[in-house]
Amino acid sequence: MNAPVQTRAARGLYGRLGTWLMIVATVALAFVMCVEIINILFYDPFSDERFLFRLAGSLSDVSIGPLTYLMFGSLLVALMMGLPLAFVTGGLGVVFIYLVGDSLMLNIIPSRIFPMMTNSDLAAIPLFIFMAAMLERAGLIEEMFNVVYKWMGGVGGGLAIATIIASTILAAMVGVIGAAVVTMGIIALPAMLKRGYDHKIALGSIMAGGTLGILIPPSILAILYAVVAQQSVGELYLGSVVPGLILSGLYVLYVWVRAKINPDLGPPIPEEDRIGFKDKVLLLKDLLAPLVLVFLVLGLLFGGIATPVEAAGIGSFGAILVAMKHKVFTIATLRDASVTTAKASAMVLWIMFGASVFVGFYILQGGQDFITESILGTGLPAYGILFLLMVLLVVLGMFLDWVGILLLAVPIFIPIVEALEFPGLFGLPGVPGEDVVLWFGVLYLVNMQMSFLSPPFGYALFYIRGVCPPEITMGTIFKSSLVFLAIQALGLFICILIPSVVTWLPNLVYG
Repeated sequence: MNAPVQTRAARGLYGRLGTWLMIVATVALAFVMCVEIINILFYDPFSDERFLFRLAGSLSDVSIGPLTYLMFGSLLVALMMGLPLAFVTGGLGVVFIYLVGDSLMLNIIPSRIFPMMTNSDLAAIPLFIFMAAMLERAGLIEEMFNVVYKWMGGVGGGLAIATIIASTILAAMVGVIGAAVVTMGIIALPAMLKRGYDHKIALGSIMAGGTLGILIPPSILAILYAVVAQQSVGELYLGSVVPGLILSGLYVLYVWVRAKINPDLGPPIPEEDRIGFKDKVLLLKDLLAPLVLVFLVLGLLFGGIATPVEAAGIGSFGAILVAMKHKVFTIATLRDASVTTAKASAMVLWIMFGASVFVGFYILQGGQDFITESILGTGLPAYGILFLLMVLLVVLGMFLDWVGILLLAVPIFIPIVEALEFPGLFGLPGVPGEDVVLWFGVLYLVNMQMSFLSPPFGYALFYIRGVCPPEITMGTIFKSSLVFLAIQALGLFICILIPSVVTWLPNLVYG
C-alpha cells in the first residue's frame, strides 16, 4: 500500500516542481522582454548606453559554423518538446535575428513574408484542399472503389489492387494525402480483412496507394516546391506523372505476384459474388464523374489553357456539382468543407511564413555557402552527394512534416544540386543542366512519399492506425510499410538511373 502512495507523492512533487519552473521561466522571460523594450524605445541602438543589459547583437561575432549548431540545435530541442513547427521556426527566426543583429534587422521578416503573400500560385492550395474535402463528403471515393473492386475482385489480390488503382485515381483528383489514407482505410480495410487478406498486404496497399497524392498531379506539395524553387508548376506536374504511374504499377505488380505465388495472402472473390462483363460495363458510369474531373483539371493545366489556380477553381466547382449529383450538398456540408480547408490552409501557410523567416535569415548570414562548401568539400562524386541529400531527406521525414522539410531543406539543397553535373550512371544518358531542378523536384516528391511510410514517425502509419481494428498492432503496421518502402526506393532509383522518366513528358509538351 505504501508504494502507490509514494508514487502519487512523487508525481505530485514533480508536478509542483514543473509548475514552479514554468512560472520562474515565464517571469524571467517577461523581465528580459521588458528590459529589451525599454532599450529599444529609449536608447540609441548604435551607442553603448543601455538599461541594465542589451541582448540585441549579443551573437553578432559568432561565426556561421557555431551559429548553424545553435539555430538547428534549438530547433531540434523545441520540436522534441512538442511545440508546433510553424511557431517554433518563426519564433526562433525572430529571436536569432534580434540576437545576431538588432531591432532594425527585424525588417527582414516582412521582406520574407510579403513575396509569399503576393504569389498567386499559392491560391491553388486552399482550392485543391476544398476540392478534396467536398469529394470526401460526396461519397465519390466509396463509389469509385466499389467499381474498381467489382472489376478486379476475381483476380488474386484483387481487393488490394483495386485499392491501389482507386487511390491512384483519387490522387489525380485531389492531391491530399491524409484524406486518401483514412478514407481508403475505412472503405477498403474491412472488406480485405473480411476476405482473409494478409494484414501486411492490406495495410501496405492502403498506405502506399494513399501517399501517391504527394507525387501524382495535382499535388499540393509540388505547388509549394515550384514556388520555393522558382520552377514551373506545369513542368513539375508533367514530370511527376510517369514516376507516379510507375510506382502505382509496381505496387500492383507486387500484390499480384505475391497473391499468385500464395493465393491465401489475397484470395479472390468467390464465384457466386462476381458479376458478368455486361454488369461491369454498366458500372463504369459510376467512374464517369471522377474521370471527367481528373481530365478536366489536368487537361486544362497541361494544355496551357488554365493556370494551376484556375484549374483548382474549376475542380472545386466540379466537386460541388458532384456533391449536388449525389444529393449531399447542403449548407452544413459546405461549412464543414470550408472549415477543413481553412484549418489545413492556415497550417500550411503559417509553417511557410515561419520557416521562410528562419531559413531566410540563415541564408543571409552565409548559411547557404557554409552548407554548400561543407557538402561539396566531402570529395564525394555528384551522385554520392545526391545520395547523401536523399538520405538526409528521409531522416528529416521521420521527424518533420512535409511542409517543414520543404521550406527548411529545399532552399539550401537546390543551389548544391545546381552546382553539380550528373553525366549519367552505367553509360546511360545524364541530366541536362536546365532540367536538374525539375529532376531533383520529382526525386524530392518520391522521397517525401518514402517519409510518409518511414517508421517510426511516418504520417501514413498513424493515419491508418486510427481506422484499424484493435487486434492490428503498431508493430504489424510498421512491418507492412517496409516492403512498400523498398518499392518506393526502387522507384526513386529508376528516376535517378533513367532521368528521362522525369524529363521526357515536360520536354515533349513544353519543348
